[in-house]
Amino acid sequence: MELQLEGVVREILPLQEGEGRNGRWRKQSYVLETQGGQYPKLVCMMAWGDRIDQFNLKVGDNVTASIDIESREFNGRWYTDVKVWKVEKKAAEAEPGFTPAPAASPDFAADLPGSVEPEGNDAFGTSAEEDDLPF
Repeated sequence: MELQLEGVVREILPLQEGEGRNGRWRKQSYVLETQGGQYPKLVCMMAWGDRIDQFNLKVGDNVTASIDIESREFNGRWYTDVKVWKVEKKAAEAEPGFTPAPAASPDFAADLPGSVEPEGNDAFGTSAEEDDLPF
């Protein structure tokens, strides 16, 4: 059975590293805000070893994460891990009916047909030389 979570990466926790009986290990935890349902949920999931570099997740990434959930008992208490083993990044989705405006060039007034740039005067009729304001 494959479990998947869809959501947005909201936080990346500090990388944890250590030395164990099987050698060096690395663990990176991510907080994912799930999508769907009436209320979004926050889920802390972790990646181990080379998968950390492979996933290359950033805050704001919209992803589908394939996970394994595993619980274990230690001294009478139960602990649950959400381990991510595959991540598919989704393209940023725009709101329905939303069309982003094209980026304007730095000299956008010159790009407009029929536009005329003022020569030496600003909108208040003073030249730059007369203006002694620091901004």
